[in-house]
Amino acid sequence: MLLEPQREGITIAKAKGKYKGHKTVLSSEQVAELRAMRQAGDSVAAIAKHFGISR
Repeated sequence: MLLEPQREGITIAKAKGKYKGHKTVLSSEQVAELRAMRQAGDSVAAIAKHFGISR
């Protein structure tokens, strides 16, 4: 019951453009490259270092 007003407030804020969430770090092309690197067997740590992101 306590979360209902919060959800309503978030919905209103989103409609006003005030609640946008976290900005994406990688583009869709980078995500595709990341997945290809992982399929090729590259380590998660090496991939994270390549893109400058956390594991």
